[in-house]
Amino acid sequence: MNMLSPDQFGKCLADETRARIALLIAGEKELCVCELTHALDETQPKISRHLAQLRSCGFLADRRQGQWVYYRLHQDMPGWAKKTLKVMRESHGEWLADNLQRLHAMHDRPQRCC
Repeated sequence: MNMLSPDQFGKCLADETRARIALLIAGEKELCVCELTHALDETQPKISRHLAQLRSCGFLADRRQGQWVYYRLHQDMPGWAKKTLKVMRESHGEWLADNLQRLHAMHDRPQRCC
């Protein structure tokens, strides 16, 4: 991973959907596409496109477990970037409240093995 710079960080989060995805994953530690589509009430192609963009800029990493692909913050993300996401999430919880409510109300969420 290239070192994430402040301008890249801002560009990655400049889109509302990408910002919501990043903050949801930062709080939940790991989410799959189906959880994100449910939480954000968006289509799978749109969520997948934004996930690909977040992966390409070094924000996210993924792992496969059976049929599911789980996304998490990239392990090499700089500490300042992780702290910024944490502050954003803590300071603007109401901005994600509906998304979190939909996520936590989701039936049949995939089970993680580890």
